[in-house]
Amino acid sequence: MAEVLGSEAYLSALLNAPRPGMGQVYAFYDHRVGAICRDPRMMLMPWDDHLVHRGDGVFETMKFIGRRIYQVEPHLARLQRSSKAIHLNAPCSWDEVRDLIVEVARAGERDTGLVRVLLGRGPGGFGISPDECPRASLYVVAYEIHSKPEAVYEKGVTAFKTSIPAKQSYLATIKSIDYLPNVLMKHEAAEKGYDFPFCFDERGFLAEGATENVCIVDQDGKLHIPEFTNSLAGTTLMRAVDLIKNEYEIIFRAITESEVRAAKEVIIVGTTTDALSVVRYEGKPIHNVKPGPVSRRIRELLRKDLAENGLPF
Repeated sequence: MAEVLGSEAYLSALLNAPRPGMGQVYAFYDHRVGAICRDPRMMLMPWDDHLVHRGDGVFETMKFIGRRIYQVEPHLARLQRSSKAIHLNAPCSWDEVRDLIVEVARAGERDTGLVRVLLGRGPGGFGISPDECPRASLYVVAYEIHSKPEAVYEKGVTAFKTSIPAKQSYLATIKSIDYLPNVLMKHEAAEKGYDFPFCFDERGFLAEGATENVCIVDQDGKLHIPEFTNSLAGTTLMRAVDLIKNEYEIIFRAITESEVRAAKEVIIVGTTTDALSVVRYEGKPIHNVKPGPVSRRIRELLRKDLAENGLPF
């Protein structure tokens, strides 16, 4: 039978319990406590926070390289849109959230990493109604980034059509905590031996990857991007569009799987990857099976933009 412990004994046991991934956490903040901590053993959420047991919350993740945080304002703007879509108010001002992102990154004392902001319904019970949660929760954590080696960008990656369908449009456009479909997509990719999964909507049009946007370059060199109906408008992708729009023609439209197969380039764009070329799709070659110039140019522009415009701390 399980032993019944008092508070002090339970806390001691909790602090000594196995905690995989502890070395990846730099620093974190819990709004209930109102302070930053560097001990990952203390990084705990209330079980009755609807964020935990209902997936009732939203989040954003941004990277920092050379102590410069990239795209803070666009990420915060999307977090506000997502929270508004699920009728959730932050427990403090958005300016305070912004300041906390910088403070947690600084407290982590690392030059490179990721910062994640989690905004939840808050603790209050194990029911379904949001009314039982009197105040929203806010968690901010700085942690290790797992960047891909340069060889991956030089060689390119593989992708396939996952059996997991794209999210319904009203969910796909919200960056919610509920990433179960995304998790299943990554599981299927690993199971089948591919690097990245692509999901498609009910009409057969390309939507997105598990955590990345996908776009293609046609044989005429035009950049085609799926309309954001069953996919999330990526902050990295939209910044890339702004940076490259004077160099390439850009078209937002529905894209079929056959067009993916026939593309001159297939490009994955995301926070951690920047721009990465898919050189084989479903085992078949994309063009000449080499990373293309558009992908390389997008990555070059994004890296330059971070160095010049990232928020320093």
